Amino acid sequence: MTATLSDAPVVHLARPHRPVLVAGTLDELGGPTRGRVELPLRLWWNPTRAFDLDHPTMLAWMYENVLREAIRVDELRRFLNGPTLVRLWPDLNLPRAVRLAWEARHPRLRHAAG
Repeated sequence: MTATLSDAPVVHLARPHRPVLVAGTLDELGGPTRGRVELPLRLWWNPTRAFDLDHPTMLAWMYENVLREAIRVDELRRFLNGPTLVRLWPDLNLPRAVRLAWEARHPRLRHAAG
């Protein structure tokens, strides 16, 4: 049987030439939910790379950056928390491709967005 174009997996791009990285499960995301977190320069190229997760705006901002910029699963695991991601999901400002890739893998996020 010959594979067709419709059989090819869908690749969502976070930006040109960069596929969206999606965690295999939401349960593996065990990152912090409180306190101060400093992202590595690769994920946030700003001189001030610390985020105070006790402030909802900063928490969402950090999640948006990690979801857009992560290229290794360990980055997702280190900085994102599964239940927090589900709670924040409807309000995150994400590129369409990032949102589609995560919702395709994790229908729970799609339902959270309502």
